[in-house]
Amino acid sequence: MTSTTISKQSCIIVGASHGGVNLAFALRKEGYEGRIALIDADCNLPYHRPPLSKTHLIADEPAGQLLKPEQGYQKADISLVLGVRVVEVESEHKQVLLDDGTRHPYTQLVLATGASPIIPPIPGIDTAKHLYTIRTADDALAIATAFKTSEQKRVVVIGGGYVGLETAASLRKSGAVVTVLEREPRLLARVTAPIMSDYFYALHRQHGVEVHNGKNVSEIKTNATDNRVVCSDGSEYPADIIIVGVGVRVNTALAERANLEINNGIVVNEANQTSDQSIFAIGDCCAQFNPHYQRWLRLESVQNALDQGKVAAAAICHNAFKTQPVPWFWSDQYNVKLQMVGLSQGYGDVVMRKELDKPDSFSVWYFNGDELLAVDAVNNAKAYVLGTKFINAMAQVDKDKLVDNSVPLSVSIIKELA
Repeated sequence: MTSTTISKQSCIIVGASHGGVNLAFALRKEGYEGRIALIDADCNLPYHRPPLSKTHLIADEPAGQLLKPEQGYQKADISLVLGVRVVEVESEHKQVLLDDGTRHPYTQLVLATGASPIIPPIPGIDTAKHLYTIRTADDALAIATAFKTSEQKRVVVIGGGYVGLETAASLRKSGAVVTVLEREPRLLARVTAPIMSDYFYALHRQHGVEVHNGKNVSEIKTNATDNRVVCSDGSEYPADIIIVGVGVRVNTALAERANLEINNGIVVNEANQTSDQSIFAIGDCCAQFNPHYQRWLRLESVQNALDQGKVAAAAICHNAFKTQPVPWFWSDQYNVKLQMVGLSQGYGDVVMRKELDKPDSFSVWYFNGDELLAVDAVNNAKAYVLGTKFINAMAQVDKDKLVDNSVPLSVSIIKELA
């Protein structure tokens, strides 16, 4: 086995997705002069992941748009160690062990290990033909290849979350015969209000997608030509391609073996530092106390990973940093752009606002008493921008003015600042 050597400082980043790559370049911007190495099991140059379930499936483009050109890493003196997996964090010796037998020492280690798609224990799922999750560029490429070679192009999507719905929309636009099976009584049940669930149910039905709620998949039968997805109520759905999008499992195995504190993710402080002062964690894999919502959160979003990467880079360099406690998300389906800011969990009141001059535009505002928690904006960038401003300022919104679309959507709907 070989070992690299430390010259002054060495920061090892495990995971070369949005957070890890952003952190590496942020370190240089913050003045870090030591070695920086990005390690990832994916052989591809780091790429954008959100388009995988959106434009990539229907576009003739390489598998994943690059986050940075290869020469960008060379110019910033950032080493890419791709196609190998970190199998152990030897924190007592401050080094990581790779599956190729090499060891890389560190002065700082950043875990950006993300999460992995859940494969539910459905009988027959292991032997199903053309069954995929969608998390990597290779996943998206495999789906696109299977779709192009399929004659009937019958797709069953198991799971009616955002990734499942985005994938359904992309494949439907390419001519697939798509069926979505959701276990809960409504789509997006864990993350949004019934108003939004009903809207996306109708949207997909209008585009020819069969959407079935309350469907618990109990078995997958596979024969020589295709699959049949069987539900507990006895209904069956033929499928040439099956997409599984039922959630993710946090990748905490390395952290656990390094004896880091785990609680629905790797526990980090405001600087994204773990219980080991030399180890940081960012992105989907970590849990952090959110001062705005006053609770521990683990967020799955590109924005969160990018923001935490900047914070960790500044903290590693002992520079000042600013956190972004209000998260935002987005989803593209057909001609609809959904922009979301804040977290709606715990809402007691929902206000829907329709715009007079934009019939395809509306917004849903979530309140806990007078506190504005979140805003879902459909084809409405202005509502998203103002909602972000109001939530960050903890402004009290006049609900009567908000629902009255004869009143312009502006700062005039604020009652007072908290």
